[in-house]
Amino acid sequence: MYEDQTKALILQRMLTATPDDLDKRQGSVTFDLLSPAAIELAQAYTQLDHVLTFGFVGPKQPSEYLELRANELGLLRRPSVKAEGEVTFSGDNDTGIPVGTAVSTDEEDALVFLTVEEGVIKQGTARVKAIAAVGGIAGNVAKNRIKLVLGDKSGIVSVTNTKPFLNGADTESDESLIGRYLDRVRRPATSGNAWHYRQWALEVPGVGDVKVFPVWNGNGTVKLAVLSDDKRAPGSPIIDRVKKAVEERRPVGALVTVSPAVEVGIAVSARLTLAADAQLDEVSALFQTALTVYLADLAFQDPIVRYNRILGLLLDIVSIVDFDDLTINGVQGNLELVDDQVAVAGAVNFVVA
Repeated sequence: MYEDQTKALILQRMLTATPDDLDKRQGSVTFDLLSPAAIELAQAYTQLDHVLTFGFVGPKQPSEYLELRANELGLLRRPSVKAEGEVTFSGDNDTGIPVGTAVSTDEEDALVFLTVEEGVIKQGTARVKAIAAVGGIAGNVAKNRIKLVLGDKSGIVSVTNTKPFLNGADTESDESLIGRYLDRVRRPATSGNAWHYRQWALEVPGVGDVKVFPVWNGNGTVKLAVLSDDKRAPGSPIIDRVKKAVEERRPVGALVTVSPAVEVGIAVSARLTLAADAQLDEVSALFQTALTVYLADLAFQDPIVRYNRILGLLLDIVSIVDFDDLTINGVQGNLELVDDQVAVAGAVNFVVA
């Protein structure tokens, strides 16, 4: 806005405003005294441009100023959340697994997880709940990625995770915080209306989205269906935190039910013709990743899993030359979800033609 306010333009304005009976030529006392002031004023105009950027919420606003504006409305950036899951230890019977036993993936930048309950190996195995050592979406590891036991149990027992770890979330991004800020401003929340419940739930770390169903089971009842930051059904710790946040502020007499979104697995089957050097396992993994991203974008935004979009995901994989008999949950057509359901990637059943 102030790009045209250069040192030369400002100096010329000041010289024009100076009485004509004074010497204003370059090199004169008047010219030399006004020049430094013109430089400083030009820099001040440059900073005014920054003030406009810093002062209004938007994608160009620096993080620290965004937080200051959000704080005016009582919004705080949500901290990271640790992924949760279960690990299975194998070894001699009656071997104890204490709380805090560390396990990890076996890659170069290993991800560490800690058990949060005691276990004892019986009939060769023990299943124990665990959480990631640090918060973040990186802790959402796929099944069978945890392979190493750290500490004094190393070499005595082995470990794996038969199911993925879920619900880990990074520190809230600027994009998400901007979304909550605009949500607060554009959707007035008063007297425990639906927007109020939505805002209370979204303040909880690890919550990615929420659907509110007023009067879902009669007068005075409200239901909240909650999604985690990784667009899955959240675990009980997140649900419990949402319940607490709502219970502290709900109107007197309101009966509130908080539940995780209902996951609907999307199983995709097809007969593929692959390129000569392609491996079916690699193609299936690529498709599974693409399917997960697509379904996460749909979560609580679009209730229809579209057949043509799934078809497009296959077309985007260059190793697939052709395919046939594509089905989604056994059907060659769209799949429509209802109410509090969320589509998640299920089994990928590909066969080579």
